[in-house]
Amino acid sequence: KNKLFVLLLTLISTVALGQSSEPIQGGSPIKLIVPFTPGTGIDTIARAVGPKLSEILGQSVIVDNRAGASGNIGTEAVVRAKPDGTTLLVTVNTIVMNRTLYPKASFDPLNDLVPITLAAYGDLLLVVPESSPYKTAGEFVAAAKANPGKLSYASPGVGTPHHLAMEMLKNQTKTFILHVPYRGTAPAVTDLLGAQVDAMFLPIHVGMSYIKANKLRALGIGAKNRNPNAPNIPTFTELKVGEVDAQMWFGFMAPKGASNEVITKLGNAIRTALADPEVRKTFL
Repeated sequence: KNKLFVLLLTLISTVALGQSSEPIQGGSPIKLIVPFTPGTGIDTIARAVGPKLSEILGQSVIVDNRAGASGNIGTEAVVRAKPDGTTLLVTVNTIVMNRTLYPKASFDPLNDLVPITLAAYGDLLLVVPESSPYKTAGEFVAAAKANPGKLSYASPGVGTPHHLAMEMLKNQTKTFILHVPYRGTAPAVTDLLGAQVDAMFLPIHVGMSYIKANKLRALGIGAKNRNPNAPNIPTFTELKVGEVDAQMWFGFMAPKGASNEVITKLGNAIRTALADPEVRKTFL
């Protein structure tokens, strides 16, 4: 289902790549709802694209963080919004995972939202505090096997890619590591830096700043190939510690009912913003 959804996003993102200068809904403010806390990859994307989108469309663009329930609170706010193109969702593939993890949710992302365009991809790193005794992923897994349930890991919430990446690693290595879910990335990283938890999968765009500052240590990357922005961090396949491929995708969506004209106009404008050199620099 995840792959099908990405394919759908990709297909829609190929429509009419020209720049749009006409405002949406008569120039009313556009709200980009981020269903997670500030400082996350989704938030970074929204705040990088927002100003350029405002310039292109000639109307104000506001970023609104509505965190909670693994992104469901902010997502539902967009689902219930008027489908006129002025309330958009900036999201990550958690939205597809939640469809299975929260079967009683009051909305279905596959049917109640319209994809506008993909924005970015991102990899997840397994990191530990710099003070951790574990220097390699192999050492970490060996310690988990020797001490079932004694090691812990943080995540920004149940059902997030960070959570499921570790569950994938646990499943493949037959280990039991205690899950400690937080309400967002920031508090989880704070406790990780303080060694209140032993490890965490972090998006590369969040983890690298701490790694370069010698506050966190990367044990491996959950992707098929090494990331060019972190060429020294090996994949789990290379390390012979499972085959964790937990790439994240990020994209923009609108409420169901938005017209093809509005979706095309927004897609053109957002992709123009994404192509801006300063935005690309921020993403990198």
